[in-house]
Amino acid sequence: MIRGKTLLLSSCVSTLLAFSTTAHAATSPSKSKHANTPRKVQAAKATASAPTVSSAAPVAVTPSAVLPTSREATKSESIVVLGAGAARETQTVSRTAIAQYVPGTSPFKALSKLPGVMFTSSDPLGSYEWSQQIIIRGFDQTRLGFTMDGVPLGNLSYGNDNGLSIGRALLTENNGKATLAQGAGAVGVAASNDLGGALEFTSIDPSDKFGVDVAGTIGSASTWRTFMRVNSGTLKGGGKFYVSYAHQDANKWKGDGQQEQDQANAKYVQPIGEHVKLTVFGDWSMRRENDYQDLSLATIKQYGYNVDNITGNYALAKQIGYAYQNGTAYPAGIGSTNYDSPPDFVYYNAGGLRQDVLGYGKLDFDITSHLKGFTTVYGHMNNGEGVWATPYTPTPAALGGSPLSVRTTEYDIHREGFIGSLSYDVGHHVIEGGFWFENNNFEQARRFYPLGLDGTPGSLHWYKNNAFATAWQAAFGTKTYQVHLQDTWQITKALKLNYGFKSLIVDGTARQIGAMSGGVTGDDGYPSGSIQSSNGFLPQVGANYRLDGHNEIFADFARNMSAFDNSQTGATSPFATTTAGYNAIKGKIKPEMSYTEEVGYRFHNHSIQASVAAYYVEFENRLLSITQGTGVQGNPSVLTNVGGVTSRGIDAAFNYQFARNWSLYASYAYNDSYYNDNVHSGDTIYQTQGKQVVAMPRNLANVQLGYDDGAIWGNVNMQYQGRRTYTYLNDAWVKPNDVFNLNLGYRFQSSNWVLRGLDAQINVSNLFNKRYVATVGSNGFVFSDPKHVFATLQAASPRMVFFTLRKHF
Repeated sequence: MIRGKTLLLSSCVSTLLAFSTTAHAATSPSKSKHANTPRKVQAAKATASAPTVSSAAPVAVTPSAVLPTSREATKSESIVVLGAGAARETQTVSRTAIAQYVPGTSPFKALSKLPGVMFTSSDPLGSYEWSQQIIIRGFDQTRLGFTMDGVPLGNLSYGNDNGLSIGRALLTENNGKATLAQGAGAVGVAASNDLGGALEFTSIDPSDKFGVDVAGTIGSASTWRTFMRVNSGTLKGGGKFYVSYAHQDANKWKGDGQQEQDQANAKYVQPIGEHVKLTVFGDWSMRRENDYQDLSLATIKQYGYNVDNITGNYALAKQIGYAYQNGTAYPAGIGSTNYDSPPDFVYYNAGGLRQDVLGYGKLDFDITSHLKGFTTVYGHMNNGEGVWATPYTPTPAALGGSPLSVRTTEYDIHREGFIGSLSYDVGHHVIEGGFWFENNNFEQARRFYPLGLDGTPGSLHWYKNNAFATAWQAAFGTKTYQVHLQDTWQITKALKLNYGFKSLIVDGTARQIGAMSGGVTGDDGYPSGSIQSSNGFLPQVGANYRLDGHNEIFADFARNMSAFDNSQTGATSPFATTTAGYNAIKGKIKPEMSYTEEVGYRFHNHSIQASVAAYYVEFENRLLSITQGTGVQGNPSVLTNVGGVTSRGIDAAFNYQFARNWSLYASYAYNDSYYNDNVHSGDTIYQTQGKQVVAMPRNLANVQLGYDDGAIWGNVNMQYQGRRTYTYLNDAWVKPNDVFNLNLGYRFQSSNWVLRGLDAQINVSNLFNKRYVATVGSNGFVFSDPKHVFATLQAASPRMVFFTLRKHF
């Protein structure tokens, strides 16, 4: 499978090369550019030109180099641009800001500088997907929109059924700028779940000149990463391309296991005449990662943060399995801080495996000087497994007889789509409209594979054959239709009005495949059926008024809908419950809705950017998928409409170049999100009204001091998160944390060919080695945990150091 996907990518690149060398005959050069398991159920997860305010000395950002050298320093770039001229709160993080992190780091780490954005992960690079958590103004990633070059990435939940993470879609070295619109994402964003805003990532274009970039990173936990990118430069037919590849390998920072990824990107840009540009992009990614153990507050209190799966001790794992199945005593020290029955305190091993192929082709065209547009077609294939060694289902004696077996959640995504847009500039109006269609075929299966008494396969082994039981297997079809229309009206020189709407229809079907195998707890009786999420009028309106050349105010309103998940394990999927549960909610359950109001102020001059915004959000028809029992048992969830949520808050950001080569960036966010209603579950009423939304702290702050003189650069930043709760009744809290990080680099300035284009970088994460909880809710949320025994926390990594050396030829 891997070899086939690699040959497919190579074939595409060869075709593009052939096209580029012959295109000049018909064109003239342009005149101008572990799905998995229901373990992770997260119930609470047209800007105008901006002022050019450097966060450091002027530094050019060119596609030909990973980080620009001082010789390329021809224009300045801010680490954050605060959306001057926009009719909604908008911020853009530069490519330079992303590149200053360790290569392979999730761009979400850079985006967490923005006000109102909380990103956590238990690994230092933020790339370990089980622990990735991004929350904006109280909305988690399943209720946010994500795109890359306009292509939808889906809801970014761990068991993603309709997309992939940005780290698997794009190499971090190929990241361009990333833009966040909090609260009211643009109506044209290709997302069916953007209740709380949208994040739009971009990839860099190939450079005009031939060049080769190589880089190597080493660091703590035996981290090793290599990268190479080759830019063709402008070819005879006017086209240009790059191909790039990276291999990353690291041990877990605790316990036994690895985090590995191989990835390739290719991008080709070809002018077709003077008014049309073709862009083709391809991505292949293979990711394999061992899990860190989910912890409880009681476990941390008694054993510390370094408790992990016992992957290297199969004998102990078998003892635990026998004790659970026979009702005998657990080994000493096991089971003392867990639930009353299953051994949630210790598990043997778990991992996630992902393989993706993503590609798109895009045509940008200028029909006339007033009429412009683009069309994009894209496709994405994914297959993967969430692997967990479980004591709840032993291996049959005839197949090995181990008290453990391997439980997988297997999945395949095949989706393709079309995005199109036209804009017409007439007088004081820019009228734009577009259409998005996606067809997604997704399959999921829960299977059990045998383990022997004497040992197990490698911890990152793909299980594809010889399953002894299939708990369930289902096929899901999702068709998404979205149209939008908007107008930007420059009423006066100072006053601009943007207004429009989108219509969204998402049709979902589920079909169970084959008969259920018996003997697997909690997995019988999943439903088949169909359900639709639709709303014909989702409006947005915003205004921007420039008081003078430096001051402006803005206000906006948006109404958004989030379509139901369509999978066996989705957090808001009507099919992630029993047949009886589905029949009870069919025709009654409604899609989630949000209403966002926002007002703000911005200031900008040659050295300062500042913004402050206040918002009010009403979240209706909030759906909770409540897991029954423990995550590893895989029981069906119960989907419940728990009423509304109200959020009020303030976002503020400040970017100041206060002296030559020196800059200061700060952001602060206050968010008060609380449940409006009590939850009724059978005969039980949970008093959640007025309680704070899980996982979202009320206070977030960032401060970064930066220096860059063209050769030496560096920054130190502090991120603060207030306390967080993982229970709907707010009876268990995680303490606040403040974490410092240090990034330093040197760009060699020399005419010597060895040193020319060379730069070195050191990154220190968690500088003062603070021990704290990173992710809250990795294994879902519960109503109450008075004994602090619910294992749903991920420990943050200790201080870790990384060194990177880059060379541009």
